Amino acid sequence: MTLDAAIALAVLVVTGVVLVLDRFQPVVVLGGAVLALLFAGVVDSRTALSGLSSTAPATIAALYVVAAAATATGAVAALVDRLLGGSGSVWSLSVVTAGCSAVMPNTPLVAVIAPRIVGWSKERGVSASRLLMPLSFASILGGVITLMGTSTNLVVSDLLEQSGAEPLGVFEISAVGAPVAVVGVIVLSTLGARLLPKREAVTSVDGWRDFQMSARVDPDGPLVGRTLVESGLRALDGAFLATVERRDRDGVMISSAATPRTVLEADDVCCFVGDAQRMLDLHDTSGLTPVEEHESTQAAADGTSVYEAVVAPGSSLVGSSLRAADFRGRFGGAVMAIHRADAALQGQLGRIPLRGGDVLLVVADESFASRWRSDVDFSLVAQMDGTSVTQRTRAPLVLLAITVLIVTAGAGLLPLFEASIAAALVVVAGGVLTMREAWRGVNLDVVMTMAVAISLGAAVAESGLAGDVASLVERVDSIGLGRTAIVVAIMVVTIGLTELLTNTAAAALMVPVALSIAADLGVEPRAAAVAVLIGASCSFLSPVGYQTNLMVFGLGGYKFSDFTRVGAPLTLATLIVSAVLIPIAFG
Repeated sequence: MTLDAAIALAVLVVTGVVLVLDRFQPVVVLGGAVLALLFAGVVDSRTALSGLSSTAPATIAALYVVAAAATATGAVAALVDRLLGGSGSVWSLSVVTAGCSAVMPNTPLVAVIAPRIVGWSKERGVSASRLLMPLSFASILGGVITLMGTSTNLVVSDLLEQSGAEPLGVFEISAVGAPVAVVGVIVLSTLGARLLPKREAVTSVDGWRDFQMSARVDPDGPLVGRTLVESGLRALDGAFLATVERRDRDGVMISSAATPRTVLEADDVCCFVGDAQRMLDLHDTSGLTPVEEHESTQAAADGTSVYEAVVAPGSSLVGSSLRAADFRGRFGGAVMAIHRADAALQGQLGRIPLRGGDVLLVVADESFASRWRSDVDFSLVAQMDGTSVTQRTRAPLVLLAITVLIVTAGAGLLPLFEASIAAALVVVAGGVLTMREAWRGVNLDVVMTMAVAISLGAAVAESGLAGDVASLVERVDSIGLGRTAIVVAIMVVTIGLTELLTNTAAAALMVPVALSIAADLGVEPRAAAVAVLIGASCSFLSPVGYQTNLMVFGLGGYKFSDFTRVGAPLTLATLIVSAVLIPIAFG
């Protein structure tokens, strides 16, 4: 191993550890790795900046604009509403979601559909957990049908092109991706539906998604000196008082379990747990003031609405508390309650370090969603009733732009980059979106992560590390495992990296290695690249490997193990179908 390869290996190990710790945004970690290799002299500035000169980030940015236009016209939402109008079939939802995800990025697609599922479930008093995980998984499956389905596909195609090969065509991966999606949807709708967690209805105190809210006892209020039974806070419908915090003689805050005999004192902090609507109702309780409500914002005030905001995995809020982040001053909204999947929260909300996937119940003005829906700090921002104002009259223009995009790029009349830019220009020029709305529709975190990931992948190849790994695999393959076994091995390693890191990082690291393995062992390079693409895109085993999984993790009140249980048969089916078809489709 050369010195450059050894330095690259050390940088990648540190990068992997930092990504697993989830302390910084992936774009910062991957960018730092590229800079470290640049300053160490392993790569030159051309390689370090290769991601910025790539067409892939600009392509996904244009596709996000088109997706934002589809959201604004309500074309996708209207279809989902019709599907949910009946029994809310997992099969029909999965088929439509996978089909839509084949032609638009799956992250904004889930952001459109998930709030409608939550609203539909609340209206019927059933658990949204029956549909939210299938929504995410179906969007992932649809993302491998065409090249434009997810940003990971474009990263793989770009790294393949940098190796000297032709980039992947729009429908080139369909020979494998479409069967993977079809089999996956069947497994998801049959076996997967049986394995989905059975949560209680949302109206239950022990329901599928409990929020926590902290409220202070007013010194001059009617609750001072009364027991919990006398105050009426012991027998609440849809919520319960879990703990009471008060300062001792030394000024230290002491937390104790709430009992019927607990006597409330002035400035006690009461920590309630219950469903979202009950948390809002508690704000009107005489004698209680929400701890985070410093400016008397009320849920029912004129010009305000209630939103559910899911903290993104790479958000600057991760690891910080609401108070330290100055949430109200920064975002213009009051956090009334927090829900954390698979974990119980302790203490005052303002002091709790936030995590990716936390669901914040925010009361803010009616512009909150439009201002922050596409911000990197939130995976999803939705009004609690799941409604939105749409421009349905311009839906035909958006559908025409998407159709022309697919036809021109698929037939090779225009490169995907140019076709995507043209489609984005059409929806803006046609008045579907303003320039400001189009800019907000672009997820800059995804775009920049793609750019630095492409640069890192190129750096791994240039350092010689990929060739060294391939040589090691070649010695291990002395028994002659064959092309199918090599494809499976590449996919398994990529899936493992995806669950530990992120899908984009896994693809960036594995493409150069897979291409070197293919060159040494006589495997078709495109077969190796597609194996990485499928492995990096099809993340079903945990909520942290793929952004759409994390988006529904908190909304659905899931446990971490729910994803592993439902995702295991999907992963196995993906491996089997891919192992059979990739060697056939790509020789």
